[in-house]
Amino acid sequence: MEAHSTLRLERSGMLTLSDMAKYPFIPEAAEYIRRLDFKIENLLEDDYAPILSRAEKRIIDALTTNPPKVGYNPREYGEDIEIISFPVAIVLVSALANENVKRRYALAEAKRAYELLREENWEKVIEVARRFGWRIRAANERIGSVKFDFALNFIDYLRNISSFHEKDWKLVNRPVLKGEVYLSKQDVARLLQEEIQRYIEAKIDPKVRSILPEEILKHLERLRQTCAEKIRESPVEDISSLNSIGVVGDAFPPCIRQLYEAAQSGRHISHIGRFTLTSFLIKVGMDKNMIVDLFRKSADFNERMTRYQIEHIAGERGSGTKYTPPKCDTLQTHGLCPGANDLCKKIKHPLAYYLRSARSLKKKFRG
Repeated sequence: MEAHSTLRLERSGMLTLSDMAKYPFIPEAAEYIRRLDFKIENLLEDDYAPILSRAEKRIIDALTTNPPKVGYNPREYGEDIEIISFPVAIVLVSALANENVKRRYALAEAKRAYELLREENWEKVIEVARRFGWRIRAANERIGSVKFDFALNFIDYLRNISSFHEKDWKLVNRPVLKGEVYLSKQDVARLLQEEIQRYIEAKIDPKVRSILPEEILKHLERLRQTCAEKIRESPVEDISSLNSIGVVGDAFPPCIRQLYEAAQSGRHISHIGRFTLTSFLIKVGMDKNMIVDLFRKSADFNERMTRYQIEHIAGERGSGTKYTPPKCDTLQTHGLCPGANDLCKKIKHPLAYYLRSARSLKKKFRG
């Protein structure tokens, strides 16, 4: 019966069982699992062991690859295993209750989808995009000397470029006709990566842990031990515990200190530099009015625009995403690292540097 169902999907141009295995976040995959009447308790049965194993592998891939990406090998895992292991992995990540793991897992699954979508035919790309409510069509048109594959409603475009900082993604640098942005297939795949990542992050709910069977929690602890180093590396956690002594300027890493001093003196700071500084200061608890004042000496200062950008990065505007500053390797790539000191060599993120340094200063403060 499943074979006939899949055949009907293929003939109608809809997404097949194989597509659900590749893109297990689509509604059809959830409906497929619902029809199977699968419950988390089933994982305790021997027949379901491969699903639990695959779910754990998805998480381990996400935490141990750089950049994070969940592997996909249709010859290694059956379609049922691929489809069902995705929500199981969501449950396990939820139960780990770790913001770093949550973001990294969502990013890894989204990157996997990006790689697959780049190789898809245009019909499949459109089908996936429409599952997120996108108003998109095949264009196959030339504008000037450039051929474009798709035309996307500009509102759907803007919603998914909010975290992009490259000039090429700005709407003014894109061909727009009658409210549609013209894009290549790779561009659409990249925008879908953003959509998918947000969707997965929204699905991860720490309250799940309280309803898991004890045996599943034992698997969870083994997973925690396997990835202990990666799970511990969560630079945005526990910063609130330092708020009692306010923002600790002496704990800023060299990259942030350099950007901060440049802003104070009104020197030019690149777009990625401003984003890094702003998102860092928000995370460590600086008042937004103080951040606005910090940029007043900039030659292009506009209070309304500056305030809007700060609130956007803080998650108070737009999609509601609260942004985190880039990791050290990204800052190095953009030439924002002035040189590593001894502590820099032990960490991978400016917030991790701040946490360690601020904790050390806090101990001295108490002493």
